Amino acid sequence: MFTEGQLYSPVTQGEDGTVEVHLADNHPGVADAAYRARRGQIAAAALAWRPGTPLPRIDYTEAEHDIWRLASRELAPKHERRAHGEYLAAKAALGLPEDHIPTLDEVSERLAPLTGWAYVAAPGLVPLREFYGALGERVFHSTQYLRHPSQPLYTPEPDIIHEVIGHANQLASPRFAAITRAAGEASRRVETDRAMKFVADVFWFSMEFGVMSEKGEPKAYGAGILSSYGEIDEYVEVEHRPLDLLQMGTLDYDITAYQPVLFCADGLDQLEDVVGGFFDTVTDDTVAAMLPSRV
Repeated sequence: MFTEGQLYSPVTQGEDGTVEVHLADNHPGVADAAYRARRGQIAAAALAWRPGTPLPRIDYTEAEHDIWRLASRELAPKHERRAHGEYLAAKAALGLPEDHIPTLDEVSERLAPLTGWAYVAAPGLVPLREFYGALGERVFHSTQYLRHPSQPLYTPEPDIIHEVIGHANQLASPRFAAITRAAGEASRRVETDRAMKFVADVFWFSMEFGVMSEKGEPKAYGAGILSSYGEIDEYVEVEHRPLDLLQMGTLDYDITAYQPVLFCADGLDQLEDVVGGFFDTVTDDTVAAMLPSRV
């Protein structure tokens, strides 16, 4: 089930103001001092940001822009084959640049006329309720760092490629954006930890790793799939189950591996009815009734 600490490398700030990102032992950049320092620099800019002030603008290096260009170029044909039509239409409407990493301001400026969403800077892990609560206000907390250059098509944690190519394209769809906002509103409605985790896990198996039938084929709409060079092909071969809120809210999963089980909606109408309807109405009592024997 969902664990906050799975999502990002922890970020700490010392008494002297030094910001450090603590990479896992198996992270591609853990032995690269320059990369670790760069991660700390980018995280520090986000930590220093305060709401109401200009967002931090990262002066990306040409090597970092090259990673963005490569990911954009390699994902594009996979999107054409594997992505659901709703995502493709939203991606075309948003028109993200492929030749450079967009600033978060640029992402917000493109999203605002489409769905009213905005991006803000996050150093790494955002507390669960803060992250989801912001979704209810149509605000997305985004990291700004890039994956390690030794593996430009892989990241063990959500970087700006995941946050923007995955989620911003998705949020350019009014229908996907409405479901995402409903998840955020649900997080403010529920009070117990287990209800919050249940909401987050349903979100994981829908807006992060959801698939949906289109003309008889399973097409991806989840941001986690559509920002992953490898998983965007692998998802076709794994087990696809019908939408089932109880299973989606309780199934164990590992963020570091390809998902072996996914939940496939019959179409966008069903996704809105089942998942969107759940987010619209869920309460602590709803989850308690679904999990009567669970502590």
